[in-house]
Formats: sequence, structure tokens, C-alpha cells
Amino acid sequence: MHVESFFEWLGQALGAVIRFIVDGLDWLFKLLAHAGGNFVEGLSRALGMNTSLISIIALIIGLMLLYSAIRSFMRGSIIGGIIWMILGLWLLSWIIH
Repeated sequence: MHVESFFEWLGQALGAVIRFIVDGLDWLFKLLAHAGGNFVEGLSRALGMNTSLISIIALIIGLMLLYSAIRSFMRGSIIGGIIWMILGLWLLSWIIH
């Protein structure tokens, strides 16, 4: 009888530790998701664009095109830089209202 109560106590203790870890991770992931949602909402409101996934991806691609334009200008490729810049600005002007 004494052995059964020990294992019952051990199971409850292990279950409580696992429950604490799961609740902590749940809290952390909810906090990160809420912070990410607020970031995207603030970014899209400041830029005047939609909060859809396609708009966010287009924003990232547009910024990458502008970065490529800057790299082309720094390498001395004026024509390539102008092309990358026009493509990046066209894409960004398409998503920003």
C-alpha cells in the first residue's frame, strides 16, 4: 500500500511539472503571436497597406529589390541599379495606398 502511494505521488509531481512547462510555453507562444500581430498591424497601418500575407510578402520582395538596386549602384552598375530600383519602387507603389 505504501509503494502505491509513492508512485501515485511521483506521477502527480511529474504531471504537475509537465503541466507547468506546457502552460509556460503556451503563454510564451501566445505572447509572441500577439506581439507579431501587433507589429504587422502597426506596420501595415503606417504604410497604408492591407494586412494580408500576400501584401507582407510583396513588401519584403520590394525591399529586397531596392537593396539589390543599392548593391548594383555600389558596384558601379548604373543600368542594373536603375532597373532594380524601378522594379522595387513599382512593386512598393502597387501595395502601398
